[in-house]
Amino acid sequence: MGTIVVFENVSLDGVTQDPTGEEGFSRLDWRAGLAPTDRTEWDKLILDDALGAQALLLGRRSYEFFAARYPSRSGELADRINSLPKYVVSATLADPEWHNSTVLCGDIVDEITALKRTVNGEIRVYASSQLVHTLLAHDLVDELRLAVFPLVMGAGNRIFDQTSSPKPLRLVDTRTVGKSLTYLTYQCVPETRHSAE
Repeated sequence: MGTIVVFENVSLDGVTQDPTGEEGFSRLDWRAGLAPTDRTEWDKLILDDALGAQALLLGRRSYEFFAARYPSRSGELADRINSLPKYVVSATLADPEWHNSTVLCGDIVDEITALKRTVNGEIRVYASSQLVHTLLAHDLVDELRLAVFPLVMGAGNRIFDQTSSPKPLRLVDTRTVGKSLTYLTYQCVPETRHSAE
């Protein structure tokens, strides 16, 4: 049985949009403000996270962002990302060209529930805020991992800006990455379980 694990880079005020500055929302690359040792530790965190995944689950825009970059890259992280099975949620993408990619185009709850039954291990969600909102709304996320950057964006898409009801979380781990990043791990508590406690 698979578990859905969302990994997001997030600002102190909860923004997840465009942390590299490549999408045009902001010209700021959040990593640019990190000390070299902190950047090295963040890179290691990302690699370790990818090595722990058994599959990737992405929204269409994030899939296209990664697919335009990773196939031409080399190195341990690129090799891992390129080799993982990739599932993209989209009603419009018909023929994904990135190696080992499958489009999920039916009812999202049914598709993700079936995916969790077929993948043994962690199904990682990266940089897919709209998809994450839907997954959270339907209690399909098992764990949230947040790399908190020491900056305030003031505007932008947030991981929790579209929740329709309170979502109970349980903090299971916290640590620093380098000297300036905080890494938080939360387990999601399903609505039915929470109401019974």
